Amino acid sequence: MNDRPREPEHTEPFRLVVVSGGTSDPSSTRMLADRIADRVRTLAADRGERVTTDVVDLRELANEITTALVSQLTGPKMTRVIELLGRADAIVAGAPVYKAAPSGLFSSFFHVLDNDLLIAKPVVLAATAGTARHALVVDDQMRSLFAYLRTMTVPTSVFAATEDWNSTELGERITRAAIEVLLLMESGFAEKVRSESWQHYQHEYGSAGGTELEIDLSTDLMRLATGGSAGPRRKQ
Repeated sequence: MNDRPREPEHTEPFRLVVVSGGTSDPSSTRMLADRIADRVRTLAADRGERVTTDVVDLRELANEITTALVSQLTGPKMTRVIELLGRADAIVAGAPVYKAAPSGLFSSFFHVLDNDLLIAKPVVLAATAGTARHALVVDDQMRSLFAYLRTMTVPTSVFAATEDWNSTELGERITRAAIEVLLLMESGFAEKVRSESWQHYQHEYGSAGGTELEIDLSTDLMRLATGGSAGPRRKQ
């Protein structure tokens, strides 16, 4: 049997971004997201790989999220977070559940993001609540939001009610989700999709820095849209 350590195939560290919608300090949502990220790092280290982690606490962005919702203006904190997510190899997205739904702060943050920002990125979905009756919120509501954003959510979601924190079942789900997201990062799936299939996605104009659409600005329709006149220009 060969007991030599596994040679890493990925020389650069993977970039994992934790997005926590918890509003308290300390926050159970942040604690759960951190546990998932810690497990990903541990599993990666066992495979001879490295994972760096950046944490986004949405409560610190509340004012800028509101501004972006009503005016589409992006503040400096939001700009930095968008850059982090754009460079991320994977995301852990954690939300507290209020009144049988992910918190408004969490949902609003992802509502204001560009639709092209997270295409094909692996995502672990996680949520916390005071009762197990909210357990289906992750798969019923959060998963549909991230499907709209065209992310690759891992099969295992992680939910923790008050009574779950010391259970072995929660630890097992965290490990399963961590393995799934690590394997997706190792595969380079997101980068392959973006490099080989980008043009096959439906993009909004301006959503990808001008690379998302091929538009002929010389057509009659485009000239009319910009205040010009249709038909060939007359020579002066």
